[in-house]
Amino acid sequence: MYKVFIVDDEPFILSGLQDILDWELLGLTITGQAENGQEALEQLREAPADILITDISMPVMTGLELIRAAQEFNPEMKAVVLSGYDEFKYVKEGLSLGIENYLLKPINLEEFHSTLETIVEKLDVSRLDTEWSQYTNSVLKDNVLLRWLRGQIDAGELSERLGLLGLSVSKRYVQVALIQAEPATEAFRTNAAALVGTHPSFFMFWDSDNDLVLIHNFGDELAGAEGMASMLQEITSLSISGQRLRIAVGAVAEAEQDAPSSYEQAKQAQEFLEIHPERSMIYYEQLKDRKGNLEAALPEDWSEYSKLMMSKNYEALAEKLDAYTADASMEGLTPELLREISLEWILYFRMLIKDIRSEMERELIAEGLTAIRRVHSLPGLSAALKQTAGSIIGLLDREMKSPVVNQVLNYIEKSYSEDLSLKKLGFMFNIHPVYLGQLFHKATGESFAEYMNRYRIERAKELLRSTNQKVHEIARNVGYWEMGYFYKQFKKYVGVSPTEFKGLL
Repeated sequence: MYKVFIVDDEPFILSGLQDILDWELLGLTITGQAENGQEALEQLREAPADILITDISMPVMTGLELIRAAQEFNPEMKAVVLSGYDEFKYVKEGLSLGIENYLLKPINLEEFHSTLETIVEKLDVSRLDTEWSQYTNSVLKDNVLLRWLRGQIDAGELSERLGLLGLSVSKRYVQVALIQAEPATEAFRTNAAALVGTHPSFFMFWDSDNDLVLIHNFGDELAGAEGMASMLQEITSLSISGQRLRIAVGAVAEAEQDAPSSYEQAKQAQEFLEIHPERSMIYYEQLKDRKGNLEAALPEDWSEYSKLMMSKNYEALAEKLDAYTADASMEGLTPELLREISLEWILYFRMLIKDIRSEMERELIAEGLTAIRRVHSLPGLSAALKQTAGSIIGLLDREMKSPVVNQVLNYIEKSYSEDLSLKKLGFMFNIHPVYLGQLFHKATGESFAEYMNRYRIERAKELLRSTNQKVHEIARNVGYWEMGYFYKQFKKYVGVSPTEFKGLL
């Protein structure tokens, strides 16, 4: 709704104007009225309107004087003049002020309605132009700032691009903070932007991880760091009940050369927040002090572990992890330091698989953290590391398969009791059955038929162990409709018949 303010020194006209139109249908709402120009001006200063409808001849201040004065603080306001006199000088002066129309009293309702419709159309276009301009400027600003923090833009281009947006990072130092809001409500986004916008030395944008990236550019190192702390406190005060903010802060850096280092440090500090859920803020400097105590107990060369992980050689990796935890330098560690070492390993695992972008990545790391928190001994550390490493290798193995094979495997897990064939699955996933069979064999090392039989027999074994179903019921539940074939496949993969297997339990 656009806001309308009406001014006329005749009260019956004020009330009449409110009743002669369906203002809401036009997208308008009357937010105020006055009987003279001076009173109207005072109200308009307090609550600006989009449209001013004013009589021209009034005591204290004329309508044209009111328009001229109001345009000084609200230049986008549209104005319509009402007059009982058809005098050319008034029309001429009104046109010079950019009025939308000059209407004679008594008002022609059709012309009045048409005038307001035209004004609303103009306001719509103006609002869209403003919103689009703000959006494009915001996208450009976010892109330039992100490229700067990633080291993808030189100082000259940075200055030029920001200058076009009316921004500057001319001070010597910079410090970056990352703020996670859970949940990141629209109200928090709006309020944070409004707050940061009132401080010229601060910039902000939202990155692809839905984190608020806060940048402080300043000249005095000590005062600047204090300024960042103060701003973070103000942003924290914006959070509402049930909303949690988690803040990671990089170190102060030289703006022209080392801005990316402060950003990267904030990212590293953010990783530690994930493994310290009890904390809401951490500075990178705190990590540096803590890391110094860990150096002697951590591997000198992580690359050996990376090679074994990426080659999916679990046996060799498990041996190496056992050797690591059995090393003499690990003896005598305090429980706290032992836990810190474990957390360092989890961070290493996460950095190793971060590019996979799997939906399971976060769940896998969360499971690893749960296991790590239970570590109280070197054997426990070894077991937790091997468990997490095995899960990651399994994830790597799945992600390296053909996407369509992954889809087929997922479908088999849910529908193995159905009559499945390469022809049926090929039709479902829009791929030739012969080619699907080749992809399946390459990804799993088995033919489709071998995989299905082995998978179904494993499910049958589970049902034999955990239920009292009859053998023929289990056969049907796992996808076999011919009992003779089921017995044959069961004996092939298990070595005994289903009945004999049941008797051994």
